[in-house]
Amino acid sequence: MPAPDEKHAAPRHWIVPFAASLSEPCVHALPRLDAPDALPHWAALMGQLEEMGRTPGDEYALSTPHERVLAELMGWADTGDALADGAMPWAVWWAHHDGVALTAGQPWGLLTPGHWLMGRDHMTLLDPDSLAVTEADSRAAYETVRELFESDGWTLLWGAPTRWYASHPSLAGLPTASLDRVIGRNPDVWLTDHPQARVLRRLQSEVQMVLYHHPVNDRREAAGLPTLNSFWLSGCGMPGPNMVLPPGVELVDTLRAPMLADDMASWLAAWQQLDGTVLKHACALAQAGAPVRLTLCGERHAVTLGTRRGTGNVLTRLWQGLRGAAAPRPSAWLTEL
Repeated sequence: MPAPDEKHAAPRHWIVPFAASLSEPCVHALPRLDAPDALPHWAALMGQLEEMGRTPGDEYALSTPHERVLAELMGWADTGDALADGAMPWAVWWAHHDGVALTAGQPWGLLTPGHWLMGRDHMTLLDPDSLAVTEADSRAAYETVRELFESDGWTLLWGAPTRWYASHPSLAGLPTASLDRVIGRNPDVWLTDHPQARVLRRLQSEVQMVLYHHPVNDRREAAGLPTLNSFWLSGCGMPGPNMVLPPGVELVDTLRAPMLADDMASWLAAWQQLDGTVLKHACALAQAGAPVRLTLCGERHAVTLGTRRGTGNVLTRLWQGLRGAAAPRPSAWLTEL
């Protein structure tokens, strides 16, 4: 999930999604982070932190580790089943940041228009952020799709070029896979067998038909751009939970796009930039005795690290220096995520 444009107090807790993956390209790329000049602040920071908490999971969960961490920080566990796998109200969260008012008392989902690329054996969902969808193209496609949905009893609202909002009674309690789980993969695999999911499959087929010869797609094809030929529904839930991260918490999503694109050269470069900014800053704060937390999220798990107890006394700083010198190699540590 890309981070919204949001202002925070000076961050003391950074949440870093896509710190590692089980994909073959990532497994081969990880050892390059062990080079002495790759992440110069890694060892120094790890020497000052200890594990504070762990959010375990697996790569087949509908919700990603960073989504579970964010939901916990915003207190969604207090809203009953809001932390159930694939049942976190991210549509409401995004609508809040898009300034879209959703009707209370009814479930909403995030409808993401996109391109399902047909391959030899299966389809692949392209990253919607890579499609260069203009507001004009999005609104034109949205109006056509809106008529189709509203004729079936749905309510649709436009929020952003790749974020539309949909409401229907069938969304109540409907678990869906996070968009970040599906990008770059076969969307059919991530469609749940929930009884209400049958409605989605039918609508996806109908949307594909009405958009097939749409003028927007004619223009996009002429410009060499992928067409808008389907949608993904995710983040279903009811309005109500807190939609703002606590002060001092920052979602750092610079690793997201290159990881989803399997662009490991850019992902490694993004890790180096992260080391020279977030890790460097966190290290300086920890050395000054300020409390610091860093949550690294992979494909399965998320681990939160925090400044060691007793930071500031001479013996502790000596221990931190020794521990930092022997800090696990980044590849060894990140592989466990």
